[in-house]
Amino acid sequence: MSFFIPDFDDSVVVRAADAELIGGDAPVQNHLLVDSAQVGGALSTMRVTLAKGANGARPHHHRKSAEMFYVLDGTAQLLAGDQVVTAERGDVVVVPPGQKHAFSAAPGEIADMLVIITPGVERFEYFRHLERIRYGKVPPESLLEVQELYDSYFGTSAIWESSRNG
Repeated sequence: MSFFIPDFDDSVVVRAADAELIGGDAPVQNHLLVDSAQVGGALSTMRVTLAKGANGARPHHHRKSAEMFYVLDGTAQLLAGDQVVTAERGDVVVVPPGQKHAFSAAPGEIADMLVIITPGVERFEYFRHLERIRYGKVPPESLLEVQELYDSYFGTSAIWESSRNG
């Protein structure tokens, strides 16, 4: 077991009005709060807001980081390894490094979540990349070229597909 001590000197305060918003008019909105470089690699955090039944992230894993999902409002469905978990307001789900996971709003429900990745990896540019895909500026396959850079490795899950397709 290793112990990581982040190296940064000042507190970081991000006002809601100052957070960068990705996907402002989309069913999935990412409010970029704190990126890894701001806090010496300690974490990366964002708020993810999902419209009714919206798909968030498809199955993937992180080799170097754990990811925590805290449901602020609504109901989320999360893939955590080989199980699909329904999480409601106030629930927390944490997936360890290497475990496949995904998330969405539950069918007919909204979901608003605080997502924290630790130790942090630079995530803001990853979400900007997703936005470029959304607007057709780069092809979806371009994510495969940056998996290692963002520590996000995509996969599939029959359990997840079955839960999302009814």
